Amino acid sequence: MSTGSGADSAPAPISHDTTATDAATAPPAGSQGTAAEPRGGMFRSLRVRNYRLFATGQVVSNTGTWMQRIAQDWLVVSITGSSAAVGITTALQFLPMLLFGLYGGVIADRVSKRKLLLVTQASMGLTGLVLAVLTLSGNVAVWHVYLMAFVLGLITVVDNPARQAFVVEMVGPDDLRNAVSLNSANFQSARLIGPAVAGALITSLGSGWAFLLNGLSFLAPLAGLLLMRTRELHKVDRAPRGKGQLREGVRYVAGHPELIWPIVLVGFIGTFGFNFPIWLTAFADKVFHGGAGMYAWFNGLMAAGSLAGALLAARRSTSRLRLLVGAALLFGVLEMAAALSPAVWIFGALLIVIGVVGLTINVTANSSVQMATDPLMRGRVMSLFMMVFMGGTPLGAPIVGWVTDAYGARLGFLAGGVVSALAAAGVGLMLTRAGGLRVRIDLRRGHQHVRFVPRQRDGEPERLTAAA
Repeated sequence: MSTGSGADSAPAPISHDTTATDAATAPPAGSQGTAAEPRGGMFRSLRVRNYRLFATGQVVSNTGTWMQRIAQDWLVVSITGSSAAVGITTALQFLPMLLFGLYGGVIADRVSKRKLLLVTQASMGLTGLVLAVLTLSGNVAVWHVYLMAFVLGLITVVDNPARQAFVVEMVGPDDLRNAVSLNSANFQSARLIGPAVAGALITSLGSGWAFLLNGLSFLAPLAGLLLMRTRELHKVDRAPRGKGQLREGVRYVAGHPELIWPIVLVGFIGTFGFNFPIWLTAFADKVFHGGAGMYAWFNGLMAAGSLAGALLAARRSTSRLRLLVGAALLFGVLEMAAALSPAVWIFGALLIVIGVVGLTINVTANSSVQMATDPLMRGRVMSLFMMVFMGGTPLGAPIVGWVTDAYGARLGFLAGGVVSALAAAGVGLMLTRAGGLRVRIDLRRGHQHVRFVPRQRDGEPERLTAAA
């Protein structure tokens, strides 16, 4: 499908009868079919050859990435014995996204995303190989890990918006939501394998071998990108070079409540609710007195839940923002429950559910924002999305790491859950106000207890038909 510029490429307008909560479910104007008409089932995007190549390469490199994450976190804990040091490592990896994230989106909108990904994926593989050489030679120091984490973050600034925006070029707008869900399932499948392999390698051979395998794993996505048939990619016009494109992207998001409030919500959750490297290392080491194997096991449990959440998301044909808000509220409550778990098996069981709900938040927010965005703006909007989701980590991770060190893992995890739940409640309130709705509670038996209805205007009888 060829997507033109101007009005023909803009998202479908939001009428006065469409609430902000449902706006993201409308397909972009000019698309063939609707998001409400899935074709081919849960794995329909895999019918597209280019996407199959992309997904195959990504599952290999994602497995390596998870191996490196486990090895990196455990290496830092082994060298320093500090949860705060793990937080610093995580912060440095995501600091470039906070500082330069929007510039990455401008670059992604201007150039060929496939060619850009060839450069970024090769560069990410090199960071793994450098860590492997340092670790296997016995010369690694914690500042080496900090430096490589920061360099990886710089590459991610460009890689993330390019990968996010490239999905629609492979599958087209009709299958975008399904492809986003399958990308998440791909990532979480690798998360099941990567930590298990990393745990075995760390305990038997050391962290260096995990870094080495991660570096080599990037050969798979590079091969997939090179084998793609470029003539089969869906044409998306590139933004011309010009002044003010960064400000233009920010103004565009600020003027659309169906974009700004989901981004605000994932910003809070990414900053304070997704600091799992800090919490899980602390719980494995200091609460339940396990080792690298237990830490890998915790990550595997979350991955199993996340994989289930991704497959459930792939079955859904729409991305309603009320699902995003509800999932975010439940996510915060589950984190609070996990923080207070008295036994390791209860903690592990809750991690599975947290994985399901956390993935639901990620996929729903991602696909909602992409579907409601003008294609010419998609790179910049997705860079802003990823900037607040991942870029908030440099602010949240050191704080969460300090709280965890000073007051214990349970209180650190509890605080993250409280912030996530409060953010969900606040954003839910703002979305209902933007959509001209209010919450109606009816506790009578046989009635829907909570629903959204239009706000009653002065002199008008109350209407009961609409629901968000």
